[in-house]
Amino acid sequence: MSLFGDGLDAAVQKAFTRPAPKNAGPQMRYLVKQLGGTKPVAQMLRISQRTVERYVKDQIKKPRPDLAARLEREVKKRWQPQIRAKARQKAATTGGIVVDTRARLGYTAPIGSTDQDRIRHLTLALPPRYAARLFDAQEAGATEQQLKEIAAEALKEVYFQDGGRRAGSLEEVRFTDIEHLEFDL
Repeated sequence: MSLFGDGLDAAVQKAFTRPAPKNAGPQMRYLVKQLGGTKPVAQMLRISQRTVERYVKDQIKKPRPDLAARLEREVKKRWQPQIRAKARQKAATTGGIVVDTRARLGYTAPIGSTDQDRIRHLTLALPPRYAARLFDAQEAGATEQQLKEIAAEALKEVYFQDGGRRAGSLEEVRFTDIEHLEFDL
């Protein structure tokens, strides 16, 4: 499970205009249509082609929990691509992204300042350039650690340095022990 990746996906999914299919039959039919056949769907979901065909014909209705989770994830990943792209574009150019987190935050700074890590609950609007960097990195297959570093850099600028008005000598922000993380566009 990817805390940052899933959080970014959830934020974009709030922009959907129609709900994604909920039941296995419609989900399977949607994927077959998107991927152009039962064979690629079977390979992607790691099940037999015959099983896919049986879901498509509603001969099987209730997938086992692990398959149901994979099916839902794959459908949501492909659902309403134009709306997903517009939401990302808006966040990356004008809207920015809001991060709500409860995590241990600290920083590296010159000697003489209190750089003690502590649990903080922050809700901050990050500038569009950070939304763009997060989405671009996610699309390029960035690791959870890379996404966390981009978010930490954004928190350093917006929260600790207040857009350049204070803490100019701050070197690095530590963003660990994440209890809660949510993004919103």
